[in-house]
Order: sequence, then C-alpha cells, then structure tokens
Amino acid sequence: MAETTGTTAGPATTGTTGTAGPASGDVLPKGFRSAELGWPELERIPHPPRRLPLLGDVLGASRRTPLQDSLRYAGQLGPIFRRKAFGREFVFVWGARLAADMADETRFAKHVGLGIANLRPVVGDALFTAYNHEPNWQLAHDVLAPGFSREAMAAYHPMMLDVAERLTGHWDGELAAGRAVDVPGDMTKLTLETIARTGFGHDFASFERARPHPFVTAMVGTLTYAQRLNTVPSPALLRRATRRNEADIAYLNRTVDELVRARRDGERDGDGDLLDRMLDTAHPETGERLSAQNVRRQVVTFLVAGHETTSGALSFALHYLSLHPEIAARARAEVDRVWGDATVPGYEQVAKLRYVRRVLDEALRLWPTAPAFAREAREDTVLGGEHPMRRGGWALILTAMLHRDPEAWGPDADRFDPDRFDAAAVRARAPHTFKPFGTGARACIGRQFALHEATLVLGLLLRRYELRPDPAYRLRVTERLTLMPEGLRMHLDRRTPTTAPTPAPSGGTVGAKTAPSETRCPVHGAGD
Repeated sequence: MAETTGTTAGPATTGTTGTAGPASGDVLPKGFRSAELGWPELERIPHPPRRLPLLGDVLGASRRTPLQDSLRYAGQLGPIFRRKAFGREFVFVWGARLAADMADETRFAKHVGLGIANLRPVVGDALFTAYNHEPNWQLAHDVLAPGFSREAMAAYHPMMLDVAERLTGHWDGELAAGRAVDVPGDMTKLTLETIARTGFGHDFASFERARPHPFVTAMVGTLTYAQRLNTVPSPALLRRATRRNEADIAYLNRTVDELVRARRDGERDGDGDLLDRMLDTAHPETGERLSAQNVRRQVVTFLVAGHETTSGALSFALHYLSLHPEIAARARAEVDRVWGDATVPGYEQVAKLRYVRRVLDEALRLWPTAPAFAREAREDTVLGGEHPMRRGGWALILTAMLHRDPEAWGPDADRFDPDRFDAAAVRARAPHTFKPFGTGARACIGRQFALHEATLVLGLLLRRYELRPDPAYRLRVTERLTLMPEGLRMHLDRRTPTTAPTPAPSGGTVGAKTAPSETRCPVHGAGD
C-alpha cells in the first residue's frame, strides 16, 4: 500500500499523542502539528474564500468526499494551498515542480499524520503507520522485502491464477443468470483472497458467501472510522462509532491471532510465504526477529493494505475499459497475441502485456486509490525555492491532483489515454509526476505484487469477456482513506471459445506455452 493518508482539513485525533512544539534531539513530536508551526510565511499560501472564525474553511465542505473537495479547491487555488478546520491548518501541495522537490529524500521524509495516525490503534508501528524513528519499520522491511522478490512473485503466480479462476467462475454464473456483475465487490473478494492465500495460506471463501466476509466488514469499518476522525473536532462526538471501531479492531486481531496460532501449531501450507518469513526469519545483520505483536500488526497491515488499494485500481481500470471499447479492443488484441493459445499464462508472459499495463497505470493516474501522502522537512528548508519550511513542517501531496497537473500531463490531463505511458512519453516527462505508491524509502513494499496481480487479472478478464457499461451509470467515488468506484456494475458478453481459451482446472502453468523470459517491467521515468 502506498503512503496513503486522509485528505480532509481536520485534526488527527487518535494515536497521535505528544505536543506540537519544537523537537528535542533527533525525534520529532508525534502529535498533530498545525501548519503555522512549520510554515513561517503561511500567509502567502492561498486558502478558500469565506473562511469563518473558529470553524475555518468548512462552508461547502463534505464529510463524505473530503478528497474530492480538496481537488476542487486545488483547481481554484493553485499548486499549493491551505485549508483550516476547527482551528487547525493544513497545507496541500500538488504542483509537479513542488511535489518533485518534496520527493528529495535528503531534505524530506514520510510524515505520519491524519488518516495514517488514526490507524495506529489498528496496526501500531506496522510498515505504513510507523514513525520514522521507530525501529520496527526497518526490521519488518528488511525481513519481508525478499517476500516480494522476483523468485517469490513467480511462486505466487499459480495461486493468483487459482483465485482469478474463482472470479471468472462467479462471473460466468452471473452472465448465465443475465445479471450485471458487482465490480468493486468482486474485485475486493478477488484481492482479499489473493493476498490471504499467497501471503498467509488462508482462504476466506469470499466467492462462496452471499455477503462480504466479516473481516472485510471490519476492515471497511476501521478505514471509514479513521476517515471520519479527520472531520470532527473531537472523537467524543463519535462515541457509538468509536465502540463499533473497537469491536472491529478486536475482530481483526482475533482473526489474525487464529491464523498465526494455526501456523505456529504446525499447519505449514504456506510453504515459505510472508507469514513463514515473519515467524521464522531473523534480520540478516542483527539476528533480530519480529515480536508476536509485530507479526500480528504486519499481518493485519498486509491483509488490509494488500487488497484494498488493488481492488480499487482494478475497478477503475475496468470502468474505463468498458467506456472505451476501442482501448479495450487494443488491450484484448495484445493479450491474444502475447499469450497465444496458452491455456493459462506463465509468469513471464504477464510482464509482456505492455499496453494492458498502460491501461492500469492510466487508471491509477486519474484515480490513485491511495490519493495522497504526507512529507515533512528533515531540516529547515525552502520548498521550490519560494516557501520556507521549518524542520518538522509538513504538507499533504495530493497525488490525485499531481496526476492531473497540466504542466506534466498536458491540457487534456482529465482524459483517459493509456498512451501517456508509452515508453517515449514516459521518458519525455519530468520525474516524480506519477506517484500511486508513494515515494522514497517508505513507498509501498508490495507494489510489484499489486501490479503483477492487477495486470494478470485484467488480461484474463479481457481474454474471456466483452465489457458493457450500464448506460445510466455515472462515476461516483467513495472515500474511506482509499478510493473506490461506488455502485459500479457492468454487463458481460462471453467471447467465443476460439478467441478465449478456457482456464485449466488448476491455476498452475503446467502445459502452458510460454514466451521466452523477459524480466523487465514496463519502462517508467527516473524517479517514478
């Protein structure tokens, strides 16, 4: 998962103890730091009109769509702006030049604030919620990084195929019954089962359930609660929701504890998966191992983050493919050409779907499912040579707006066009303009896993179905720290057997005709 964070102009109120004063030593305070503490010339940064005393910039704001509110203000106010709510001020950055400056790891680091801090009661100091000075982040990163190596990814590939076959079996049933498919719901089932099986040897049986698995319900509850905390002056206003959130956290913990207990008791079906690494692997240099509490936190992190953002990315990509049949036809032709008559694609064949990958990248450009990330100054500095910042001063980079900056993407930046990710176009574009997985050392550790899974699934679905949109549907985006199309359903037509080979009963690649090995990922520009 990228370094996602909420994008409201509201306080981070849970899991952020500490004071907002000057830091002592090398550790910055963990509490919320209002913008006036980090930006000496804050008055130069524009803010929305009609600011109210005490309340701030709340007129016209929506608690349900804070990210989309911020995108609207960004278009009005320019590449850097500020918003205020309940006496606390926030700075937002989206201009490509300023965002590239904040990507400089020598001057800026990840800032844990807003929505991320609100998730610390759920996952503590796990990979994407840890403060920079907390040692468990580096320990977990070093132990788990080999779990996303090329060799590990090749081992996950057959399991990804197995889960995808369950999806197509479900979609075949919906097609036979004449029903439209629930795209976000089914993508959530797919990605949850994929990370559960590949990472932890567990099966939630999502496709056999009429209702979402209780784990998904609890996960959505915690994400929604974390978002809501950013829109109220005090958690005391959410007492009932707080009790529900505590119950959700308890359920997530119980589920993971049972999974870990079974593995410790000898059920080793994972065969070297992420959970085995967490339990058995020592740090290569220090010999230190993950504590039991850290294992639980990392498992919850991967189960939540490992499917929530990928399901959104797939849903947006399928939405745009259904609206642009000429793009879908071009992507489908590539799948047919590259995979040929192979019953199921081999691992190496997925990376050869260059145009399908461009479709996915373009969907992530327009609607990055992790819509923002925060950066803080390591030392006193000047952003873009224009805006002074004190050590610890921070800003939210609006990824969803950075990806639409006309200076980087042209005057038609709102148009869906996968050829923006043609190799020549990428090389011509400035670096640090495409950041769906965050940036720097704290960027998403599982990004290659997510990209392989999503490209594979898009290829399989294009090979098997024609996608027909609901003519009455208009894209609505729901926000719960991550982004997802709301109410997206579409109709399917099955392609003829001569052009859509039937998947094998098992997800393995035995008997598949594979192309020669090609290990390079689709090209990206420096810094992306």
